[in-house]
Amino acid sequence: MIKTTSKITLIVMAALMNGCSMMPKYERPAAPVPAAWPGNVQSRTDHALAPNDWQKYFPDPRLQALIAAALENNRDLRIATARIAEARAQYGIQHADRFPSVNLTASRNASLTPASASITGNALHIQRYDAGLSLVSYELDFWGRVSSLDASAKASYLSTEAAQHAFRLSLIADVANAYLSLLEMSERTQLAVKTVRTRAETKELISRRRTLGVSGDLDFFQAEGAYQAALAERANLERQQAAAENLLDLLMGRPVVELKDLPAGRSLAEQDISSDVVSGMPADVLLQRPDVLAAEQKLIAANANIGAVRAAFFPRISLTGSAGVASSDLSGLFDSANKTWTFLPALSLPLFNAGRASANVDVAEARKVIAVAEYERTIQQAFREVADLLNARDKLSEQLAAQQANADVQKQRLHLVDARYKAGIANHLEVLDAQRESFAANQGAAQVRRLWLSASAQLYKALGGEGDESAAGTRQEASAK
Repeated sequence: MIKTTSKITLIVMAALMNGCSMMPKYERPAAPVPAAWPGNVQSRTDHALAPNDWQKYFPDPRLQALIAAALENNRDLRIATARIAEARAQYGIQHADRFPSVNLTASRNASLTPASASITGNALHIQRYDAGLSLVSYELDFWGRVSSLDASAKASYLSTEAAQHAFRLSLIADVANAYLSLLEMSERTQLAVKTVRTRAETKELISRRRTLGVSGDLDFFQAEGAYQAALAERANLERQQAAAENLLDLLMGRPVVELKDLPAGRSLAEQDISSDVVSGMPADVLLQRPDVLAAEQKLIAANANIGAVRAAFFPRISLTGSAGVASSDLSGLFDSANKTWTFLPALSLPLFNAGRASANVDVAEARKVIAVAEYERTIQQAFREVADLLNARDKLSEQLAAQQANADVQKQRLHLVDARYKAGIANHLEVLDAQRESFAANQGAAQVRRLWLSASAQLYKALGGEGDESAAGTRQEASAK
């Protein structure tokens, strides 16, 4: 029994030995982006806020409640989360191949051979009981084939996890953008409603003046046309507002009206979304984005697959064995004289496969080249996205200041023209022109303000968003490679 145990121990020790690996050493490609952000961004990030917490980044309590509900109910996010569980399980299955599988077995075999079929001319009744441990066919990983497959599966799992985190960031930013769009449409619709009411009053006044002979048909038709134009604009804005509500319902995974106890929200002017950005060099910032991390993990998986296909050129050694007891009598099964064992090593050496092994290596290396290009393209796209948003944030800030100043000026102008008209100094055409200019300026201010806030919201996603534990783990794994 001692000798048998020693043999099994030697088998397991040999199985756990690691041989050389055919997997190429992984080296992260250099980030193909400029060393600095465009424009004067670097000088403006001395007081930067890292967007690590969406609840701090988006201070509106109603928006916070909507984002929390979306993270809980969005169906696409559920699918992405389930894919993480699937990838984690696949990695667990592949990782298990690095260790031997030992099963406990017990069996009873009985047979009866009739005398007519027996060589001896007598009926033969055979009965056997077996019990023991069996080592399922296990490959000695001398050339690193199994470990390479294990590394590839792990990288694929981490890539899926990073992709889910990227989707989570996109969902947060999309909910914020949809909410801001809804606020914009709501505020612009309110302006249109007030304009319709004002122009209806003006039309009624012109109609009375026309009856008295003070105003002519031209003034009346101008007032009527302005009123109908305001009605058309109100309908257009109400349509856009309904579309914004439907988009928000889709992102939420349920109608917003079904959410109970939603806190009051803030106006566009009160949103106070942080416009600061993360300081540092582009490569330092962009490499932390989850989509970049996902692309790098796919590259790591492709690199590991090369090691697996290279190992196909070398012999594959597998071990199968068992140790236990056997007896024809169940009561004496565990007697010391009934010990049994088997040891079946097998070696497979590829001699001819019509170039299949070489072709598999070529495929794996080509896929790595593709993965490198996709990784570099992801970084370049990330740089462009951040650069565009930084530029948009700066220019929209300037545009908003000018647009708001114009709205204030047009408001003052409207008051003056209206007073002049009532005093009989200005004609009705001047009033209509002032009303149109004031309405357009206020509508434009609301639109530009929303665009500026949306750029800040999209920066949350573009800069990698929150640093939760899963993302941090993926970054550590990528850095370790």
